[in-house]
Amino acid sequence: MLKDLYEKKFGAAPASIIPLTPAGSNRQYFRLTGPETVIGVIGCSVDENKAFIYLARHFKSKGLPVPGVIAVSDDGTEYLQDDLGDCLLFDCRDSVELLKKTVALLPDFQYRGAEDLDFSRCYPVSDFDSQSILWDLNYFKYCFLNTTGISYKEELLEEDFRRMSSQLSTPDCMTFMIRDFQSRNVMIRNGNPYFIDFQGGRRGPAEYDLVSFVMQARAAYPLYVKEILIETYIKSASRYTVIDPDTFRQRFRSFSLLRTLQVLGAYGFRGKFERKAHFIKSIPAALANLAELLKEPFDDYPYLSETLARMLESEQAKTDICEEKPKSALTVTVTSFSYKKGIPADLSGNGGGFVFDCRGMENPGRYDEYKQITGLDAPVIEFLERKGEIITFLDHCFGLVDPSVDCYDRRGFTSLAVNFGCTGGQHRSVYSAQKMAEHIKVRFPHVNVHLIHREQKIDLTL
Repeated sequence: MLKDLYEKKFGAAPASIIPLTPAGSNRQYFRLTGPETVIGVIGCSVDENKAFIYLARHFKSKGLPVPGVIAVSDDGTEYLQDDLGDCLLFDCRDSVELLKKTVALLPDFQYRGAEDLDFSRCYPVSDFDSQSILWDLNYFKYCFLNTTGISYKEELLEEDFRRMSSQLSTPDCMTFMIRDFQSRNVMIRNGNPYFIDFQGGRRGPAEYDLVSFVMQARAAYPLYVKEILIETYIKSASRYTVIDPDTFRQRFRSFSLLRTLQVLGAYGFRGKFERKAHFIKSIPAALANLAELLKEPFDDYPYLSETLARMLESEQAKTDICEEKPKSALTVTVTSFSYKKGIPADLSGNGGGFVFDCRGMENPGRYDEYKQITGLDAPVIEFLERKGEIITFLDHCFGLVDPSVDCYDRRGFTSLAVNFGCTGGQHRSVYSAQKMAEHIKVRFPHVNVHLIHREQKIDLTL
């Protein structure tokens, strides 16, 4: 028992043993308090426990941020590990700086963590090879696709599965693949990320982990954030190996399809078969990821693409009918403006909201090449994001606005104004208002978002 293991280690019985919220696996977690506060784990698979304990100690020896393993029961079914607190990266995923810090750390696990690693001790297999890819694809087929009622020709689907498996397997790779790398499996302690869930890791392609993180369905990162994270990863991983960005992005897209199908398989099994509500709620977000991927055809997998398109049409119809959240009464009006022409008037009569001054950041309008374009154009976006200060600025803005949107929505209010001003209402304020509107729509999809770029004469509803 965890109580006995704790008492044996610390010489006193724990003052309390508090169960923690269960995750997707069958492991049970507890917080034990007393002379020391630790996390206790009960895992029904001894082999899986052994893999975690071995990997945690190996990564710790490499100076990587993971929880230390403090004590293990004689039968290997229970162990104690460091308590890293309660702050999941998922809960602060609007902080682009924390996301970047986490992704920049990933190559250290993949490359440095692979040094001297005995992959034969990984669980359940040592390599993410062509067979593993086929398992994931068939996991999707049996646990999700077959539950939709979509008809398909199995031999044609399997032909595309085999082609994908052959193309994406990398038998000569020597990197460690965490396997389920996403923001729910990263803890934030004193502003730094710690990786906590890697017991299913194995030797495998580096692109897979980045895809798992960036494409996490419930995180719903905006496109500009995904692009920042990909660039951050390429820069960090380039410390260890030479990366061709174009080749990397091509493989990233293919692995995005594979990972999305694997995730749908997991959601189907955990949600549709085990009836776990969290996974059922995640299905629409994963289908949205799939729909976005299929906007550009996968020419190497024609029958799979055609089958997925039919499945999406069917599943989206069911989602729209059965699972759509009621539309909010709240409309958030996000406006960019020029201070020279005054702060936008509040026509709602509410009188509330925010006005953010963007003039503290370097003005692209001072440079000739940017004078005829706006904060919606790629060169200006690249200029602002390369400087970086606007990312930190928006992180603070998100942190201020989100609680008000949530409160106004819950209380049935009908209007909230969020305004961004700069000198000309062309670059910094336009970029900021656009990102704020996109952020609110992703974070609160049932809320109405009215976006106005006043000086650019753009008025639209998201």
